[in-house]
Amino acid sequence: MSTAQQRALMKANGEGSVQARCQALGLARSSFYYQPRSERAENLLLMRLLDEEFTRHNFKGVLGLRDHLRLAGHVVNEKRVRRLVRLMGHEPVYPKPRLSVPGQGVTPYPYLLRDRPATAPNEVWSTDITYVPMAKGFLYLAAVLDWHSRYVLSWELSNTLDVGFCLQTLQAALGRAPAPYIFNSDHGSQFTSLAYEQALLGAGCRISRDGRGRATDNAFIERLWRTVKWEHIYLNPADDGQHLFHQLDAYFAYYNHRRPHQSLNGQTPAQVFAKTPSFNHHNNA
Repeated sequence: MSTAQQRALMKANGEGSVQARCQALGLARSSFYYQPRSERAENLLLMRLLDEEFTRHNFKGVLGLRDHLRLAGHVVNEKRVRRLVRLMGHEPVYPKPRLSVPGQGVTPYPYLLRDRPATAPNEVWSTDITYVPMAKGFLYLAAVLDWHSRYVLSWELSNTLDVGFCLQTLQAALGRAPAPYIFNSDHGSQFTSLAYEQALLGAGCRISRDGRGRATDNAFIERLWRTVKWEHIYLNPADDGQHLFHQLDAYFAYYNHRRPHQSLNGQTPAQVFAKTPSFNHHNNA
């Protein structure tokens, strides 16, 4: 439970003890009193190094990342690296067994974009989450990207990997542009949740999901993460969450409006997104 939630609960209208108010909200008292502990400075350094290496070589698993840290002079074991990698939300790219079996309660959706280029804005959008290091601590970043123009439609930061901030990112994108014909994501629990699925179907999107262990299926947003990190985040570590928000706000404005792309013939994402006629859902193939 965040500090802001604690304050809101304490200031809530009505009488009653903390126990009564927690019961009314369906909240355990242990959650109310819990104060999250930040990672040690040493672990934050290791996470920064792990993220840099994973951004370069996202096929590396726990053992490969452990060996990378050891070569750099850090004494770490597999258990420690595995915990940090899970905390960061990283998953290595390699074939896994039973790839076609979805998780319990998850609706299976095929990957719809193989050999299908995006020909216009709002034809295909994709989303993903990435770990973002700061000078002290870290946050998670989610974004929605238009495939054809590479335009970043929306982005949000969070200190937890819950579905809430992913839904906020989606709703912000839908508030800026017409819903896409196809919406692609990986199999993360945030994107396979019922709430996220219903939001997409309610907007009229066809849902597409990457093959497990195939980062190339969502390559455009993976490239976005590499660009953001190597051009900005690693060069200018934010002091805190507020600082990071302002940094990303400025960077994404630069990325959309002032950074030309070779794949767009030297145009910016904003130019292509604005000037190209939007995809016609009624005439889709």
